[in-house]
Amino acid sequence: MTDAEPIAVDGNRRLAGQTCIVTGAASGIGRAIARVFARHGAHVVVADISETVLEGGEPTVKLIAHEGGSASFRKTDVSDATAVDALVADTSRLTGRLDVIVNNACIRHARRLAELEEGDWDRMMAVNLKGVFLCCRAAVRQMLTQEIRNEARGRIINLSSQHGMIAAPDDLAYGVGKAGIAYLTRQVAADYAADGIICNAVAPGKIVTGQGGRLLDEAVLDRARRRTPWPRFGRPDDVAQAALFLASGEASFVTGINLMVDGGWMAA
Repeated sequence: MTDAEPIAVDGNRRLAGQTCIVTGAASGIGRAIARVFARHGAHVVVADISETVLEGGEPTVKLIAHEGGSASFRKTDVSDATAVDALVADTSRLTGRLDVIVNNACIRHARRLAELEEGDWDRMMAVNLKGVFLCCRAAVRQMLTQEIRNEARGRIINLSSQHGMIAAPDDLAYGVGKAGIAYLTRQVAADYAADGIICNAVAPGKIVTGQGGRLLDEAVLDRARRRTPWPRFGRPDDVAQAALFLASGEASFVTGINLMVDGGWMAA
């Protein structure tokens, strides 16, 4: 899905009346998830450190409004517990509950072990792993106070990666963080299933977002082409559709999974 594509009218609004948070939703995969959720009737709180769209275009909230959806922006540093708790509390007050949170916020600083400075490691872990922990914790605390609807008190979706299961070449901290997210997802799912809280992860493969930098490095692209059996790279909307399934009542007996959206990368 690109900003130029019209949003199709969908009679089956799978998230109608729900309140959802998507972190890191100013750009890329988070932006696509926010658009799809809004298209399906959710009010989406776009939580990010800035409204600037890294790949270009108008801010996510404005784009969703132009497409007929409902969204609001909340400046949030997910590594700050106070900010995360306030995000969840304020969002929940909109309708009295938090139905879905998507923990997508992530930063990258690709380095091998010997070249990775301690401060860079700490910052990566603070955003990519601690941020997911803080968001999950705040969401669970809120969801435990809510009544069960559609077999769940609430749903949590974390963004992991195939690089949490196999090496991320020259990108140690990213892979370690994503591995932690996959484990955290399983643990939360197991601990809170009896309470009616569903927790899953989506693991994207090579997704082309339109952002620059290492994502367009020819060596990185060549490796991804060789590793991906499907004859194209992924698009942000591929991940958004997977997140939509996990956010919906159609996934009422699905919890603790790490759903690959990778064009067969991990199957090859």
